[in-house]
Amino acid sequence: MADAGLSRRQLLRAGSIGAGALLLGVDLRSGSVAAAETRGPAAFAPDAFIRIAADGRATLIMPQTEMGQGIYTALAMLIGEELDLPLDRVTLEAAPPSDALYGNPIFKVQATGGSTSVRAYWLPLRKAGASARAMLVAAAARRWRVDPAQCRTQDGAVLHDPSGRRLDYGALAAAAMREVPPAEPMLKNPAAFRLIGRAHHRLDTAEKVDGTLRYGIDAMPDGVRFATLGSAPVLGGRVARVDDSQAKALPGVRQIIVLEDLVAVVGDTSWAAMRGLAALEIEWADGAFADVSTETLRAELHRAAAAPGVSVVDTGARAQLNGEGVIAETYELPMLAHAPMEPMNCTVHLTPGRCEIWVGTQVITMAQRAAAEEAGLTPEQVVIHNHLIGGGFGRRLEVDGVRKAVRVARHVDGPVKLTWTREEDIAKAPYRSVYGAWMQARIEGGKPVAWAHKVVGPAVVARWLPPGFDGRIDNDAVDGARETPYDFPAHAVDYVRHEPRGIETCFWRGVGPNVNVFATESFVDRIAHATGQDPLALRRSLIGTQARARAVLDLAAAKAGWGMPLAARAGRGISLQWAFGTYLCTIAELSVAEDGAVTVQRLTTAVDCGTPVNPDGIVSQIQGGLIFGLSAALHGRITLAGGRVQQSNFHDYRVLRIDETPRIEVHVVRSGEAPGGIGEPGTVSVQAAVCNAILAATGVQLARMPVDAALLAKGART
Repeated sequence: MADAGLSRRQLLRAGSIGAGALLLGVDLRSGSVAAAETRGPAAFAPDAFIRIAADGRATLIMPQTEMGQGIYTALAMLIGEELDLPLDRVTLEAAPPSDALYGNPIFKVQATGGSTSVRAYWLPLRKAGASARAMLVAAAARRWRVDPAQCRTQDGAVLHDPSGRRLDYGALAAAAMREVPPAEPMLKNPAAFRLIGRAHHRLDTAEKVDGTLRYGIDAMPDGVRFATLGSAPVLGGRVARVDDSQAKALPGVRQIIVLEDLVAVVGDTSWAAMRGLAALEIEWADGAFADVSTETLRAELHRAAAAPGVSVVDTGARAQLNGEGVIAETYELPMLAHAPMEPMNCTVHLTPGRCEIWVGTQVITMAQRAAAEEAGLTPEQVVIHNHLIGGGFGRRLEVDGVRKAVRVARHVDGPVKLTWTREEDIAKAPYRSVYGAWMQARIEGGKPVAWAHKVVGPAVVARWLPPGFDGRIDNDAVDGARETPYDFPAHAVDYVRHEPRGIETCFWRGVGPNVNVFATESFVDRIAHATGQDPLALRRSLIGTQARARAVLDLAAAKAGWGMPLAARAGRGISLQWAFGTYLCTIAELSVAEDGAVTVQRLTTAVDCGTPVNPDGIVSQIQGGLIFGLSAALHGRITLAGGRVQQSNFHDYRVLRIDETPRIEVHVVRSGEAPGGIGEPGTVSVQAAVCNAILAATGVQLARMPVDAALLAKGART
């Protein structure tokens, strides 16, 4: 159903500058899908992202999901900048599912992740705003019978300075819709920016503070019942037997659903459902992966590394890696869970010919298709109310939860909200895989003249986005290895695809560069230590043409006080990276106690992410990423025994606590380059910085994560 104020002809004409006119929106506050005319006719809807009503109210449609990273604010700033629209006059709405209208220009599907949002929409949204501005100016000039070049825009209005006339956008909305959009809208000169590059408060803060903002877990459709579930503890396992006699006797327990690989309990409240699940006696048939353990996974990783792999880069390094002067090292990362603060949840109401879903997802069209498959419907019969997300980190790039919720809902009369317990999500979920990096370098004159990097790990993209995989190289898996901040005379990168047995793998914040930056930066310090060089000086000597890399390295070193004396068993460590279109350097300062306990006192980061859209948002994202990465470096590890994950909640899957949080400084470099990503880089940089600081403090380099205090106490290497 289209806006009441727009004709079909107007909608078709609007599509010439965008993917098409918006038909439906999801309200930021309620998450409810409603036809646009229920909030009044939008007289001006030139594309899929902008609506302006006759009363001047503006609505901006957000093509990316907000999950705490501030993307609603950043994307609104892109449109508002070129449209000359004050952001205090806009309402933000989440885009409905449509790859055609709202597909991420990088992924080609409607997905939020990989630090792509600002990079992907830097030009499209600015062009949308500029085109809309040109149409409004043309409408005003036509009414005033003046040359459009004599008009300008400011604060949501068109002005004609020679005559002193002014018209608000609302007064021009209907007339502007009759104007022809420019083929190539003129973008502002960056010197004229009023929003981009200036700190702006988050546009979702007020609703978060007063509690009116709704996450997926807050969805409460009329008549909803509540459910929780227990899934097979071993991948591929099945339910063998269920004794539900005690659960049925509990007050508030309404239904027990037994499926092949899971058992769900439906109750009047979430607490009743959780009590009912705890009262069940379930026997599981574990299946083929009951022998999988942390030890078998590591052994299989090392066996896979013996394969030659696929050549990604080779500028003559392999031929030089024999004989004297060659240093080699292996670096490994463990399995990790995501553990977002908002528990996994999905609310479903199945009726004949229709499936309605309330959820927070990073991949709304994938979720829609998954729900349709499970419900036996077409995607067009699935209505999804996408909500803001209380933490994703890659977990909500997966649609396993939507599938399970629809399977349960098929057995429930009315809407049902399925909520995962923390134990269920940590112990039975897709995980960041184990990864390994096999490094070699030939050293001459204290510098690597040949550098080889073999990456061993899964091809997550092959499952998640098959068109993005060429059958040979997972570009994410080699990101941070194929291109580094350094100019090596000879450089080789190989990729060995290894899918760990009995584990469902997925993306985790930082994705491929996590292992590759950890390995590269740790290996640089290993070389510096072996050759008696200062790690900062060695890095400076390896940087050739990449002046932005040298700039963030020098800035971080200066701000961190590199070279200033430290106490015994204290050290500083550097991690420098080029990934996600961003240059970033983090320096960790820490101390190591005699018992091996590591205390990180300070993290100093310098970042050049190109044109900074919202500098405050960049600082916040780096701070959050550093804390997320430090949690993994100090504590993060998922282990298995008998095919079962051994961790279950935050007592044994630790995240950083307040008393462990170091002083954090973030310095944003002003740049005129196109924007890079910012959500992932901070997380990536921490592991190597911490390990290199430990090497400086103790002479021990850790090659496996997380930090092992017992090994440091012994003075041993991992």
